[in-house]
Amino acid sequence: MKKLYVGNLAYSVDDDLLKEAFEQFGTVESATVVKDRLNGRSKGFGFIEMATDESAAKALEKMNKREFEGRLMFVSEAMSSGRDSRGDGPGGRGSNFRGGGGYGGGGSRGPSHRNDR
Repeated sequence: MKKLYVGNLAYSVDDDLLKEAFEQFGTVESATVVKDRLNGRSKGFGFIEMATDESAAKALEKMNKREFEGRLMFVSEAMSSGRDSRGDGPGGRGSNFRGGGGYGGGGSRGPSHRNDR
């Protein structure tokens, strides 16, 4: 099974429409449009899991940079599902473990500009 990332989706695209678009290339194990947790709206990207590597390769070749529902979508192999690969682990993009002058203190920020006089 091979997982593909699908980006630049129209906000009207849902899981079923995404699945339907990729079924022409083989069995789609799952199709998921990522949604905002707060408002439930599409974030404009999703993931497809194809049953075989061959069907995934064919889907990637035919669907990448193709117009779909009024937008040019981009398809690529999805990164591994490990947290660090997305930048959420220690030191990553979403981490609070930044060296030096991260958020909330520590590090060197130059002279203080408080009015302590």
